[in-house]
Amino acid sequence: MDYPVLLLDNITKSYPSPSGRLEILKGINLSATRGDSIAILGHSGSGKSTLLNTAALLSSIDSGKIFYSGRDVSYLKGRDLSLLRNREMGFVFQSSLLMEDFSALENVAMPLLIRGEVKAEALLKAEDILIAVGLKERIHHRPNALSGGEKQRVAIARALVGNPSVIFADEPTGALDEKSSESVADILFEKSKTSALIMVTHNKSLAALCKRTLLLRGGILEE
Repeated sequence: MDYPVLLLDNITKSYPSPSGRLEILKGINLSATRGDSIAILGHSGSGKSTLLNTAALLSSIDSGKIFYSGRDVSYLKGRDLSLLRNREMGFVFQSSLLMEDFSALENVAMPLLIRGEVKAEALLKAEDILIAVGLKERIHHRPNALSGGEKQRVAIARALVGNPSVIFADEPTGALDEKSSESVADILFEKSKTSALIMVTHNKSLAALCKRTLLLRGGILEE
């Protein structure tokens, strides 16, 4: 049976508040296969980042189920959860979150090293993908020597190097100027064609590049 790489089944999420539980997600259903690109829109505070975090198992759910490639992973913990994230997910955030003491090459190779790959092989794969995102001359630079757009290219390379099933992008161009935003967006879409791309953004032009656009409103996800 051909399963979606990501399936959210009736996901609910709430937080405590002085007046009781505040419902953020109310029965979220979402399915994605490799090659999908899905933009999630919504006003500030609508729960977009909460949805992304729950889908990536960075935040627990109240109820429902989360499947990766047909496997129920809703309540994984510890080493099993870490292995799932390392092998199935890639992350690109508004802030690149690079490790400042390591070069671009070392930052990109890190997920492979954590996975247990031989260092020489991991560095070679990291170099190949950095070249592919246009950073051939910058692979040995540390983050403090890179521009904002270059840092995001490194973050994209790091997200892609392990061939993840799903890439989660939370406002990936939100901190960039218009020219850098366009360049980073082009690279993200071009290089993520073999993964499912789930993106949270306020940028309607960026969202328009996705195959599907969904609106999170009142805790409900609408086509």
